[in-house]
Amino acid sequence: MADITDIEVENQKSSAGNELTKGPVMKKLLLFAIPMILGDLLQQCYNIADTLIVGRFLGADALAAVGSAFALMTFLTSVILGLAMGSGTVFSMRFGEKDMHGLKEGILASFALLLTVTVVLNILIFAGIDFIIWALRTPTELVSLMKDYLVVIFAGMIGIFLYNFFASLLRSLGNSLVPLLFLAVSAGLNIILDLIFVAVLDRGVAGAAEATVISQYVSGIGITVYTKLKFPELLKSDKTIKLRMARIKEITSFSTLTCMQQSIMNLGILAVQGLVNSFGTTVMASFAAAVKIDAFAYLPVQDFGNAFSIFVAQNFGAKRQDRINRGIKVAVLTSAGFSLIVSILVFIFAGQLMAMFIDAGETAVIAEGVRYLRIEGAFYPLIGGLFLLYGFYRAIGRPGMSVVLTVFSLGTRVALAYALSAIPTIGVVGIWWSVPIGWFLADAVGVGYYLVRKKGLKIQ
Repeated sequence: MADITDIEVENQKSSAGNELTKGPVMKKLLLFAIPMILGDLLQQCYNIADTLIVGRFLGADALAAVGSAFALMTFLTSVILGLAMGSGTVFSMRFGEKDMHGLKEGILASFALLLTVTVVLNILIFAGIDFIIWALRTPTELVSLMKDYLVVIFAGMIGIFLYNFFASLLRSLGNSLVPLLFLAVSAGLNIILDLIFVAVLDRGVAGAAEATVISQYVSGIGITVYTKLKFPELLKSDKTIKLRMARIKEITSFSTLTCMQQSIMNLGILAVQGLVNSFGTTVMASFAAAVKIDAFAYLPVQDFGNAFSIFVAQNFGAKRQDRINRGIKVAVLTSAGFSLIVSILVFIFAGQLMAMFIDAGETAVIAEGVRYLRIEGAFYPLIGGLFLLYGFYRAIGRPGMSVVLTVFSLGTRVALAYALSAIPTIGVVGIWWSVPIGWFLADAVGVGYYLVRKKGLKIQ
Protein backbone atom coordinates (compact mmCIF):
# COMPACT_ATOMS: atom_id res chain seq x y z
CA MET A 1 0.00 0.00 0.00
CA ALA A 2 1.32 3.43 -0.95
CA ASP A 3 2.09 5.96 1.75
CA ILE A 4 2.92 9.65 1.80
CA THR A 5 6.59 8.92 1.09
CA ASP A 6 5.65 7.00 -2.07
CA ILE A 7 3.64 10.00 -3.26
CA GLU A 8 6.57 12.32 -2.63
CA VAL A 9 8.87 10.05 -4.67
CA GLU A 10 6.40 10.02 -7.57
CA ASN A 11 6.11 13.78 -7.42
CA GLN A 12 9.87 14.17 -7.59
CA LYS A 13 9.83 12.11 -10.76
CA SER A 14 6.93 13.89 -12.43
CA SER A 15 6.68 17.45 -11.06
CA ALA A 16 8.78 20.52 -10.47
CA GLY A 17 6.95 21.13 -7.20
CA ASN A 18 6.84 18.11 -4.82
CA GLU A 19 6.72 18.64 -1.06
CA LEU A 20 6.60 22.31 -0.10
CA THR A 21 7.48 21.95 3.60
CA LYS A 22 11.20 21.52 2.91
CA GLY A 23 13.92 23.29 0.96
CA PRO A 24 14.51 26.92 -0.11
CA VAL A 25 11.25 28.85 0.15
CA MET A 26 11.60 31.08 -2.92
CA LYS A 27 12.81 28.29 -5.18
CA LYS A 28 10.10 25.87 -4.05
CA LEU A 29 7.32 28.44 -4.35
CA LEU A 30 8.36 29.69 -7.78
CA LEU A 31 9.00 26.24 -9.26
CA PHE A 32 5.60 25.13 -8.00
CA ALA A 33 3.81 28.27 -9.18
CA ILE A 34 5.24 28.48 -12.70
CA PRO A 35 3.50 25.33 -14.08
CA MET A 36 0.23 26.52 -12.49
CA ILE A 37 0.60 29.90 -14.17
CA LEU A 38 1.45 28.38 -17.54
CA GLY A 39 -1.42 25.92 -17.16
CA ASP A 40 -4.06 28.56 -16.58
CA LEU A 41 -2.62 30.75 -19.33
CA LEU A 42 -3.20 27.80 -21.63
CA GLN A 43 -6.71 27.38 -20.22
CA GLN A 44 -7.38 30.99 -21.11
CA CYS A 45 -6.37 30.06 -24.64
CA TYR A 46 -9.69 28.20 -24.88
CA ASN A 47 -11.52 31.50 -24.61
CA ILE A 48 -8.86 33.60 -26.34
CA ALA A 49 -9.05 31.31 -29.38
CA ASP A 50 -12.85 31.61 -29.43
CA THR A 51 -12.65 35.39 -29.22
CA LEU A 52 -9.96 35.81 -31.88
CA ILE A 53 -11.54 33.46 -34.39
CA VAL A 54 -15.14 34.53 -33.73
CA GLY A 55 -14.20 38.22 -33.92
CA ARG A 56 -12.25 37.80 -37.15
CA PHE A 57 -14.51 35.36 -39.01
CA LEU A 58 -18.01 36.01 -37.65
CA GLY A 59 -18.02 39.74 -36.80
CA ALA A 60 -18.86 42.06 -33.91
CA ASP A 61 -22.36 40.66 -33.19
CA ALA A 62 -21.03 37.13 -32.75
CA LEU A 63 -18.15 38.45 -30.64
CA ALA A 64 -20.58 40.33 -28.38
CA ALA A 65 -22.72 37.20 -27.94
CA VAL A 66 -19.76 34.95 -27.13
CA GLY A 67 -18.32 37.56 -24.75
CA SER A 68 -21.57 37.86 -22.83
CA ALA A 69 -21.89 34.05 -22.72
CA PHE A 70 -18.32 33.84 -21.40
CA ALA A 71 -19.26 35.94 -18.37
CA LEU A 72 -22.13 33.55 -17.62
CA MET A 73 -19.94 30.48 -18.17
CA THR A 74 -17.27 31.90 -15.86
CA PHE A 75 -19.82 32.45 -13.11
CA LEU A 76 -21.25 28.94 -13.25
CA THR A 77 -17.94 27.11 -13.60
CA SER A 78 -16.64 29.17 -10.68
CA VAL A 79 -18.87 27.02 -8.49
CA ILE A 80 -16.95 23.90 -9.56
CA LEU A 81 -13.62 25.71 -9.36
CA GLY A 82 -14.37 27.02 -5.87
CA LEU A 83 -15.32 23.56 -4.60
CA ALA A 84 -12.16 22.09 -6.11
CA MET A 85 -9.96 24.80 -4.60
CA GLY A 86 -11.53 24.36 -1.16
CA SER A 87 -11.03 20.60 -1.40
CA GLY A 88 -7.43 21.13 -2.45
CA THR A 89 -6.79 23.11 0.72
CA VAL A 90 -7.94 20.15 2.82
CA PHE A 91 -5.87 17.74 0.71
CA SER A 92 -2.78 19.94 1.22
CA MET A 93 -3.28 20.04 4.99
CA ARG A 94 -3.64 16.24 5.21
CA PHE A 95 -0.56 15.82 3.01
CA GLY A 96 1.41 18.20 5.23
CA GLU A 97 0.29 16.25 8.30
CA LYS A 98 1.28 12.91 6.64
CA ASP A 99 -2.29 11.66 7.17
CA MET A 100 -2.79 9.21 4.28
CA HIS A 101 -6.09 7.83 5.59
CA GLY A 102 -7.57 11.30 6.03
CA LEU A 103 -6.34 12.28 2.56
CA LYS A 104 -8.04 9.30 0.90
CA GLU A 105 -11.34 9.83 2.73
CA GLY A 106 -11.21 13.51 1.83
CA ILE A 107 -10.73 12.64 -1.84
CA LEU A 108 -13.79 10.37 -1.78
CA ALA A 109 -15.95 12.97 -0.03
CA SER A 110 -14.83 15.74 -2.36
CA PHE A 111 -15.42 13.72 -5.53
CA ALA A 112 -18.96 12.83 -4.45
CA LEU A 113 -19.73 16.45 -3.57
CA LEU A 114 -18.35 17.97 -6.78
CA LEU A 115 -19.99 15.40 -9.04
CA THR A 116 -23.39 15.97 -7.43
CA VAL A 117 -23.11 19.75 -7.75
CA THR A 118 -22.01 19.50 -11.39
CA VAL A 119 -24.97 17.33 -12.36
CA VAL A 120 -27.44 19.59 -10.55
CA LEU A 121 -25.96 22.69 -12.20
CA ASN A 122 -26.27 21.14 -15.64
CA ILE A 123 -29.94 20.32 -15.09
CA LEU A 124 -30.74 23.82 -13.81
CA ILE A 125 -28.87 25.52 -16.65
CA PHE A 126 -30.59 23.70 -19.47
CA ALA A 127 -33.98 24.11 -17.81
CA GLY A 128 -33.56 27.87 -17.37
CA ILE A 129 -31.45 28.92 -20.34
CA ASP A 130 -34.07 31.24 -21.85
CA PHE A 131 -34.59 33.04 -18.55
CA ILE A 132 -30.82 33.40 -18.08
CA ILE A 133 -30.43 35.03 -21.49
CA TRP A 134 -33.31 37.41 -20.70
CA ALA A 135 -31.88 38.27 -17.26
CA LEU A 136 -28.59 39.29 -18.89
CA ARG A 137 -30.49 41.98 -20.81
CA THR A 138 -29.22 40.54 -24.07
CA PRO A 139 -30.12 42.65 -27.12
CA THR A 140 -32.77 40.99 -29.31
CA GLU A 141 -30.46 40.63 -32.30
CA LEU A 142 -27.98 38.58 -30.22
CA VAL A 143 -30.39 36.19 -28.45
CA SER A 144 -30.23 33.38 -31.00
CA LEU A 145 -26.44 33.58 -31.29
CA MET A 146 -25.98 33.49 -27.55
CA LYS A 147 -28.36 30.54 -27.13
CA ASP A 148 -26.58 28.57 -29.88
CA TYR A 149 -23.30 29.05 -28.04
CA LEU A 150 -24.60 28.32 -24.54
CA VAL A 151 -26.47 25.11 -25.42
CA VAL A 152 -23.21 23.57 -26.62
CA ILE A 153 -20.72 25.08 -24.16
CA PHE A 154 -22.56 23.88 -21.05
CA ALA A 155 -22.42 20.29 -22.32
CA GLY A 156 -18.75 20.43 -21.33
CA MET A 157 -19.27 20.89 -17.58
CA ILE A 158 -18.46 17.27 -16.72
CA GLY A 159 -15.13 17.71 -18.49
CA ILE A 160 -14.52 20.90 -16.51
CA PHE A 161 -15.35 19.06 -13.27
CA LEU A 162 -12.96 16.17 -14.01
CA TYR A 163 -10.06 18.43 -14.92
CA ASN A 164 -10.43 20.81 -11.99
CA PHE A 165 -10.92 18.05 -9.42
CA PHE A 166 -7.89 16.00 -10.41
CA ALA A 167 -5.73 19.05 -11.11
CA SER A 168 -6.54 20.30 -7.61
CA LEU A 169 -5.66 16.91 -6.14
CA LEU A 170 -2.32 16.67 -7.94
CA ARG A 171 -1.39 20.25 -7.05
CA SER A 172 -2.22 19.66 -3.39
CA LEU A 173 0.37 16.87 -3.44
CA GLY A 174 2.93 19.23 -4.95
CA ASN A 175 2.52 18.12 -8.58
CA SER A 176 1.80 21.20 -10.68
CA LEU A 177 3.46 20.05 -13.91
CA VAL A 178 1.07 17.28 -15.00
CA PRO A 179 -2.04 19.53 -15.09
CA LEU A 180 -0.02 21.89 -17.30
CA LEU A 181 0.84 19.11 -19.76
CA PHE A 182 -2.77 18.03 -20.20
CA LEU A 183 -3.86 21.62 -20.75
CA ALA A 184 -1.10 22.16 -23.30
CA VAL A 185 -2.47 19.31 -25.41
CA SER A 186 -6.11 20.36 -25.10
CA ALA A 187 -5.36 24.07 -25.73
CA GLY A 188 -3.57 23.23 -28.97
CA LEU A 189 -6.45 20.96 -29.95
CA ASN A 190 -8.95 23.72 -29.18
CA ILE A 191 -7.27 26.19 -31.52
CA ILE A 192 -7.08 23.64 -34.35
CA LEU A 193 -10.74 22.64 -33.93
CA ASP A 194 -11.82 26.30 -33.71
CA LEU A 195 -10.29 27.00 -37.10
CA ILE A 196 -11.82 23.86 -38.62
CA PHE A 197 -15.34 24.31 -37.21
CA VAL A 198 -15.61 28.09 -37.68
CA ALA A 199 -13.37 29.03 -40.61
CA VAL A 200 -13.61 25.84 -42.69
CA LEU A 201 -16.94 24.16 -41.83
CA ASP A 202 -18.73 27.49 -41.18
CA ARG A 203 -20.54 26.20 -38.07
CA GLY A 204 -20.73 29.68 -36.52
CA VAL A 205 -20.67 30.33 -32.79
CA ALA A 206 -21.83 26.77 -32.10
CA GLY A 207 -18.69 25.51 -33.81
CA ALA A 208 -16.49 27.61 -31.51
CA ALA A 209 -18.31 26.12 -28.52
CA GLU A 210 -17.95 22.58 -29.90
CA ALA A 211 -14.20 23.04 -30.22
CA THR A 212 -13.94 24.17 -26.60
CA VAL A 213 -16.11 21.33 -25.25
CA ILE A 214 -14.14 18.61 -27.07
CA SER A 215 -10.88 20.07 -25.75
CA GLN A 216 -12.24 20.22 -22.19
CA TYR A 217 -13.13 16.53 -22.28
CA VAL A 218 -9.67 15.66 -23.59
CA SER A 219 -8.02 17.36 -20.60
CA GLY A 220 -10.61 16.12 -18.09
CA ILE A 221 -10.58 12.45 -19.10
CA GLY A 222 -6.83 12.48 -19.69
CA ILE A 223 -5.91 13.76 -16.23
CA THR A 224 -8.39 11.34 -14.65
CA VAL A 225 -6.74 8.35 -16.32
CA TYR A 226 -3.26 9.64 -15.42
CA THR A 227 -4.10 10.01 -11.73
CA LYS A 228 -5.67 6.57 -11.60
CA LEU A 229 -2.59 4.95 -13.17
CA LYS A 230 0.06 6.98 -11.32
CA PHE A 231 -1.50 7.02 -7.84
CA PRO A 232 -3.82 3.97 -7.79
CA GLU A 233 -3.88 3.76 -3.99
CA LEU A 234 -5.44 7.21 -3.69
CA LEU A 235 -8.49 6.12 -5.70
CA LYS A 236 -8.57 2.40 -4.88
CA SER A 237 -11.59 0.91 -3.09
CA ASP A 238 -10.74 0.08 0.51
CA LYS A 239 -12.95 -1.22 3.32
CA THR A 240 -11.43 1.31 5.71
CA ILE A 241 -12.08 4.25 3.38
CA LYS A 242 -15.72 5.27 3.61
CA LEU A 243 -17.87 8.22 2.70
CA ARG A 244 -18.02 9.57 6.25
CA MET A 245 -20.22 12.48 7.27
CA ALA A 246 -17.34 14.06 9.22
CA ARG A 247 -15.20 14.20 6.06
CA ILE A 248 -18.08 15.54 3.99
CA LYS A 249 -18.63 18.29 6.56
CA GLU A 250 -14.92 19.16 6.58
CA ILE A 251 -14.74 19.32 2.78
CA THR A 252 -18.03 21.20 2.63
CA SER A 253 -16.95 23.78 5.22
CA PHE A 254 -13.85 24.68 3.23
CA SER A 255 -15.32 24.18 -0.23
CA THR A 256 -18.59 26.01 0.34
CA LEU A 257 -16.90 29.20 1.51
CA THR A 258 -14.33 29.04 -1.29
CA CYS A 259 -17.14 28.32 -3.74
CA MET A 260 -19.09 31.24 -2.28
CA GLN A 261 -16.07 33.48 -2.75
CA GLN A 262 -15.64 32.43 -6.39
CA SER A 263 -19.36 32.70 -7.07
CA ILE A 264 -19.70 36.14 -5.49
CA MET A 265 -16.70 37.28 -7.52
CA ASN A 266 -18.20 36.10 -10.77
CA LEU A 267 -21.77 37.07 -9.83
CA GLY A 268 -20.49 40.61 -9.47
CA ILE A 269 -18.85 40.36 -12.88
CA LEU A 270 -22.10 38.98 -14.29
CA ALA A 271 -24.03 41.91 -12.81
CA VAL A 272 -21.58 44.28 -14.45
CA GLN A 273 -21.96 42.37 -17.74
CA GLY A 274 -25.69 43.06 -17.63
CA LEU A 275 -24.97 46.77 -17.15
CA VAL A 276 -22.45 46.74 -20.00
CA ASN A 277 -25.05 45.10 -22.27
CA SER A 278 -27.39 48.02 -21.68
CA PHE A 279 -24.89 50.34 -23.44
CA GLY A 280 -25.28 48.50 -26.76
CA THR A 281 -23.29 46.28 -29.10
CA THR A 282 -20.23 48.55 -29.45
CA VAL A 283 -19.53 48.62 -25.72
CA MET A 284 -20.38 44.91 -25.42
CA ALA A 285 -17.87 44.00 -28.14
CA SER A 286 -15.13 46.20 -26.66
CA PHE A 287 -15.74 44.77 -23.20
CA ALA A 288 -15.72 41.20 -24.57
CA ALA A 289 -12.26 41.68 -26.06
CA ALA A 290 -10.80 43.86 -23.30
CA VAL A 291 -11.89 41.58 -20.48
CA LYS A 292 -10.06 38.68 -22.16
CA ILE A 293 -6.89 40.75 -22.29
CA ASP A 294 -7.48 41.86 -18.72
CA ALA A 295 -7.95 38.33 -17.42
CA PHE A 296 -4.92 37.12 -19.34
CA ALA A 297 -2.80 39.95 -17.92
CA TYR A 298 -3.48 39.31 -14.25
CA LEU A 299 -3.95 35.54 -14.48
CA PRO A 300 -0.31 34.87 -13.49
CA VAL A 301 -0.72 36.65 -10.15
CA GLN A 302 -4.04 34.89 -9.59
CA ASP A 303 -2.37 31.52 -10.05
CA PHE A 304 0.60 32.64 -7.98
CA GLY A 305 -1.89 33.39 -5.20
CA ASN A 306 -3.32 29.85 -5.55
CA ALA A 307 0.19 28.34 -5.47
CA PHE A 308 0.96 30.45 -2.40
CA SER A 309 -2.21 29.11 -0.78
CA ILE A 310 -1.14 25.48 -1.30
CA PHE A 311 2.34 26.33 0.01
CA VAL A 312 0.85 27.88 3.16
CA ALA A 313 -1.65 25.02 3.62
CA GLN A 314 1.04 22.31 3.49
CA ASN A 315 3.22 24.22 5.95
CA PHE A 316 0.21 25.00 8.11
CA GLY A 317 -0.50 21.26 8.33
CA ALA A 318 3.18 20.61 9.11
CA LYS A 319 3.18 23.44 11.70
CA ARG A 320 6.01 25.33 9.95
CA GLN A 321 5.27 28.94 10.91
CA ASP A 322 8.82 29.97 9.98
CA ARG A 323 8.33 28.89 6.37
CA ILE A 324 4.93 30.58 6.20
CA ASN A 325 6.48 33.88 7.33
CA ARG A 326 9.27 33.63 4.75
CA GLY A 327 6.75 32.66 2.09
CA ILE A 328 4.67 35.77 2.77
CA LYS A 329 7.67 38.04 2.14
CA VAL A 330 8.65 36.23 -1.07
CA ALA A 331 5.07 36.19 -2.36
CA VAL A 332 4.39 39.89 -1.75
CA LEU A 333 7.58 41.05 -3.46
CA THR A 334 7.16 38.70 -6.42
CA SER A 335 3.49 39.52 -7.02
CA ALA A 336 3.99 43.29 -6.72
CA GLY A 337 6.98 43.33 -9.06
CA PHE A 338 5.35 41.23 -11.75
CA SER A 339 2.04 43.13 -11.57
CA LEU A 340 3.79 46.47 -11.99
CA ILE A 341 5.59 45.30 -15.12
CA VAL A 342 2.36 43.98 -16.64
CA SER A 343 0.54 47.25 -15.83
CA ILE A 344 3.15 49.23 -17.74
CA LEU A 345 3.04 46.91 -20.76
CA VAL A 346 -0.77 46.85 -20.97
CA PHE A 347 -0.97 50.64 -20.69
CA ILE A 348 1.56 51.13 -23.49
CA PHE A 349 0.29 48.45 -25.87
CA ALA A 350 -3.46 48.63 -25.18
CA GLY A 351 -4.27 49.60 -28.76
CA GLN A 352 -2.22 46.81 -30.30
CA LEU A 353 -3.74 44.28 -27.92
CA MET A 354 -7.28 45.30 -28.86
CA ALA A 355 -6.38 45.13 -32.57
CA MET A 356 -5.60 41.43 -32.10
CA PHE A 357 -9.29 40.79 -31.44
CA ILE A 358 -11.09 43.46 -33.46
CA ASP A 359 -10.80 44.42 -37.13
CA ALA A 360 -9.01 47.75 -37.57
CA GLY A 361 -12.15 49.23 -39.11
CA GLU A 362 -14.06 48.89 -35.81
CA THR A 363 -12.46 52.07 -34.44
CA ALA A 364 -15.15 52.80 -31.85
CA VAL A 365 -14.89 49.31 -30.38
CA ILE A 366 -11.09 49.50 -30.18
CA ALA A 367 -11.12 52.98 -28.62
CA GLU A 368 -13.50 51.94 -25.83
CA GLY A 369 -11.46 48.81 -25.13
CA VAL A 370 -8.25 50.86 -24.89
CA ARG A 371 -9.90 53.21 -22.40
CA TYR A 372 -10.98 50.23 -20.27
CA LEU A 373 -7.49 48.68 -20.30
CA ARG A 374 -5.68 51.90 -19.44
CA ILE A 375 -7.91 52.57 -16.46
CA GLU A 376 -8.04 49.07 -14.99
CA GLY A 377 -4.63 47.88 -16.17
CA ALA A 378 -2.82 50.64 -14.29
CA PHE A 379 -3.78 49.00 -10.99
CA TYR A 380 -2.84 45.33 -11.41
CA PRO A 381 -0.60 45.35 -8.27
CA LEU A 382 -3.81 45.83 -6.24
CA ILE A 383 -5.45 42.68 -7.62
CA GLY A 384 -2.16 40.80 -7.19
CA GLY A 385 -2.18 41.61 -3.48
CA LEU A 386 -5.83 40.64 -3.21
CA PHE A 387 -5.20 37.18 -4.68
CA LEU A 388 -2.45 36.62 -2.08
CA LEU A 389 -4.86 37.57 0.70
CA TYR A 390 -7.51 35.20 -0.66
CA GLY A 391 -5.01 32.34 -0.76
CA PHE A 392 -3.53 33.04 2.66
CA TYR A 393 -6.82 33.14 4.57
CA ARG A 394 -8.08 30.04 2.76
CA ALA A 395 -4.90 28.12 3.63
CA ILE A 396 -4.94 28.86 7.37
CA GLY A 397 -8.55 27.76 7.80
CA ARG A 398 -10.14 31.21 7.53
CA PRO A 399 -11.95 30.94 4.15
CA GLY A 400 -14.72 33.15 5.52
CA MET A 401 -12.31 36.07 5.47
CA SER A 402 -11.74 35.50 1.75
CA VAL A 403 -15.50 35.79 1.27
CA VAL A 404 -15.53 39.06 3.22
CA LEU A 405 -12.78 40.50 1.01
CA THR A 406 -14.63 39.40 -2.12
CA VAL A 407 -17.79 41.11 -0.91
CA PHE A 408 -15.84 44.33 -0.32
CA SER A 409 -14.21 44.15 -3.74
CA LEU A 410 -17.19 43.12 -5.84
CA GLY A 411 -19.84 44.90 -3.79
CA THR A 412 -18.04 48.18 -4.24
CA ARG A 413 -17.51 47.48 -7.92
CA VAL A 414 -21.15 46.73 -8.67
CA ALA A 415 -22.52 49.61 -6.58
CA LEU A 416 -20.14 52.16 -8.07
CA ALA A 417 -20.60 50.83 -11.60
CA TYR A 418 -24.35 51.36 -11.48
CA ALA A 419 -24.13 54.67 -9.63
CA LEU A 420 -21.38 56.29 -11.71
CA SER A 421 -22.56 55.06 -15.11
CA ALA A 422 -25.98 56.62 -14.44
CA ILE A 423 -24.36 60.09 -14.39
CA PRO A 424 -24.51 61.42 -17.98
CA THR A 425 -21.12 63.14 -17.82
CA ILE A 426 -19.42 59.92 -16.68
CA GLY A 427 -21.33 57.13 -18.40
CA VAL A 428 -19.57 53.86 -19.16
CA VAL A 429 -16.24 55.13 -17.78
CA GLY A 430 -17.76 54.81 -14.32
CA ILE A 431 -17.96 51.04 -14.83
CA TRP A 432 -14.26 50.89 -15.64
CA TRP A 433 -13.18 53.02 -12.63
CA SER A 434 -15.27 50.98 -10.20
CA VAL A 435 -12.91 48.01 -10.55
CA PRO A 436 -9.62 49.38 -9.11
CA ILE A 437 -11.53 51.20 -6.36
CA GLY A 438 -13.01 47.86 -5.26
CA TRP A 439 -9.56 46.21 -5.30
CA PHE A 440 -8.08 48.96 -3.14
CA LEU A 441 -10.78 48.77 -0.47
CA ALA A 442 -10.56 44.97 -0.24
CA ASP A 443 -6.75 45.12 0.08
CA ALA A 444 -7.04 47.66 2.87
CA VAL A 445 -9.49 45.45 4.78
CA GLY A 446 -7.41 42.27 4.29
CA VAL A 447 -4.10 43.82 5.34
CA GLY A 448 -5.73 45.65 8.25
CA TYR A 449 -7.27 42.43 9.55
CA TYR A 450 -3.92 40.65 9.33
CA LEU A 451 -2.08 43.39 11.22
CA VAL A 452 -4.70 43.54 13.97
CA ARG A 453 -5.07 39.75 14.34
CA LYS A 454 -1.51 38.73 13.43
CA LYS A 455 -0.75 36.86 16.67
CA GLY A 456 -4.03 34.98 16.64
CA LEU A 457 -3.44 33.81 13.06
CA LYS A 458 -0.19 32.05 13.89
CA ILE A 459 0.08 28.32 14.42
CA GLN A 460 -0.06 27.42 18.09
